[in-house]
Amino acid sequence: MKYLRQLLIILGIYFAGQVIQEIFHLPVPGSVIGIMILFFALHTGILKVHMIEEVCDFLLSHMAFLFVPASVGLMTSFGLIRGKLAGFLAVIVISTGVIWIVTAHIAKLLRKEAINE
Repeated sequence: MKYLRQLLIILGIYFAGQVIQEIFHLPVPGSVIGIMILFFALHTGILKVHMIEEVCDFLLSHMAFLFVPASVGLMTSFGLIRGKLAGFLAVIVISTGVIWIVTAHIAKLLRKEAINE
């Protein structure tokens, strides 16, 4: 029952993000808005880590499995991107580098804040 409650919290926040995106016709995906809501709730203490920790650990440990449907979908539509493969690879490499750099800076900033507290 504990895992179901934790999963419902996460799905509820995801659903709230979807609803906000639909109501305000925001250009940001609802899942990203849900992540921002989750971050805000965790950062302000509205939601405690222990309230979702076990389900999050489970989802993180099985993350590779969750990408299988997307990968299979990409493989089935390979014909659509065949002529644009160099562009796709450039976008993947550049965006991965940007994500690494931004993540490193955010982690460094958060560690610095944690040390100062």
